[in-house]
Amino acid sequence: MSVLCDLSQNTQTYLAEYNRILAQMAREMEDAAPNASISGSFIRQMLPHHRAAIAMSENLLRYTTDLELQRIAQNIITEQTRSIADMLQLRNTCVNTRNTPQSAARYAACVSRIVDGMLSSMESTRAVNSIDCNFISEMLPHHEGAIAMSRLALRFPLCPGLVPVLNAIVNTQSRSARQLRQAGSRLGCRQ
Repeated sequence: MSVLCDLSQNTQTYLAEYNRILAQMAREMEDAAPNASISGSFIRQMLPHHRAAIAMSENLLRYTTDLELQRIAQNIITEQTRSIADMLQLRNTCVNTRNTPQSAARYAACVSRIVDGMLSSMESTRAVNSIDCNFISEMLPHHEGAIAMSRLALRFPLCPGLVPVLNAIVNTQSRSARQLRQAGSRLGCRQ
């Protein structure tokens, strides 16, 4: 995250934690290289992605006094904790759903572009002296990445139990992204 202006100590502390969360998520997602099971690959990459969203939301909750953003962050924590539990329950079954080598290779190439784009957007957001605006500019590409990853996976044969989880990710994170954009407009954040 690049800096546009002098930042308060609280903002600097918030951003240091954000950068730690982002680096951990990037490392864990890159370590979860796709394989012959698109379902298993999706779960392995989405688990650290969701854990990062929870950590980012908890980081915001330490600082924000904005009631709407508190509600949005709490919803992110609730929804993504539920999604993690669902994926963990399906993980052992879903890794047995195999895809053709051609499908697995197509998925791997596409998901790599999505993840690289998401990480690039999250790393290049411009820090301002508003923790609320920083959170919004960080979380929007994070949500957009999860939505794109889910929509991509839905184009391939998957473990049947995973399909409703992916649809829920698309629905809940699309709704959350709309709420974040509205909050950003209300707060005068640059989007």
